[in-house]
Formats: sequence, structure tokens, C-alpha cells
Amino acid sequence: MKLPLTLSALAGALALAACSSPDEPASKPAGETTAAGAAQTLPAPTVVDAAKPAASEAARDANVLALKGLGDLRIGQAVPKASSWKERGAQTGDACRTVSSPDFPGAYAILEGGVVRRITVGQRSTVKVVEGIGVGSSEKDVVAAFPGFRSEPHKYVEAPAKYLTAPNAAGGDVALRFEIGQDGKVSMMHVGTMPVLGYVEGCG
Repeated sequence: MKLPLTLSALAGALALAACSSPDEPASKPAGETTAAGAAQTLPAPTVVDAAKPAASEAARDANVLALKGLGDLRIGQAVPKASSWKERGAQTGDACRTVSSPDFPGAYAILEGGVVRRITVGQRSTVKVVEGIGVGSSEKDVVAAFPGFRSEPHKYVEAPAKYLTAPNAAGGDVALRFEIGQDGKVSMMHVGTMPVLGYVEGCG
């Protein structure tokens, strides 16, 4: 017996409905995703270590020669007891002593009366002033950064070697002094107070 067309269509619709999940629509609009699918495709959160910038900044500051000093060494103060700055090698006398640190190769400090009077940075040192000038920088860079510095002939090296000293040094303030070599580049940098700032041979 042949069923009417309308009944056949109804039977087919019921069969399709039986195959579909009761909890999920048979089809979704294009581009729609379920909540579970969205959760699976989200990128993992990025973890930022907040201590790293602070650590790198501290390392940078520790390698800067400032008017206050270098590392834990301070102009006008005694060497801290726990400091790495120690007397090493022979000393020229009791009145003037020198200290150095393995943490700062190529640098040393002069003490008079038990306190730091000058810190010197020389060859092999990567220490710089905050303006970015260090051993090996050109005289042109020094003059550009410190246009008011006074120029004097070098004690032992022929011109164009010279000293470039902050104008406030004569007044006894803590000041900065550069030594320029014959190649026109910084050979040494000093921070301290006169007359020790002007010593040309360590303690003399």
C-alpha cells in the first residue's frame, strides 16, 4: 500500500530528529563556537617577572661612576666593612692608602685620613659616567657632554693629551676629571675632591 506523500515526509523528519543529540542543536550558525571550544583555543597567559627590570637597573647603576662614588664606595666616607674594596699590594705610606675591588677591574680609590678622597677608573674598566662616557670615549664626546670643563696640559704626556676638569673642583666640591691621551680619547676618569683629585701619581 502506498503512503500519502505527506506521511512519508513526516516519517523522514522523525527519523532525523531521533539521530540528533537532545542537548545540542543539529547545526550552528557559521562562525559560532561553544564555550568549551573557546576555552581550548585561548592562549596561555604571559608571566612577567617583575624583579628582572629592577635587577638590571641595579646592575646598571652599580657600574656607574657618580659624584657620590662607585658601587658601595662613597666619597668622603670610610670604606664599608663588608665591602669588596680592600688594600692590596704595597702602600706608599700611612697618610695615603689605596684600595681596589675585584668587582671593578681597572679601578682604585685613594684614602686620606681613613676616608675616600678620590676614585679612579682606568684601562680595562667598563665603568662609565651616567652620560655614557667611559675610558675610550673621544674628547669630542666629553666636551659635548661637559662644555664648561677647564682644559689643562697633561703632566707627562705631550699634547693633544690634557686634563679636562669640572670648574667647581677648585672650590673643594666633589668633582669629575677626565684624562685625555694623545689619541684624543679618555684614558682615565676621576671623581673626588682637591687636592687629591689632581694627584698625577696615585698618592702623590
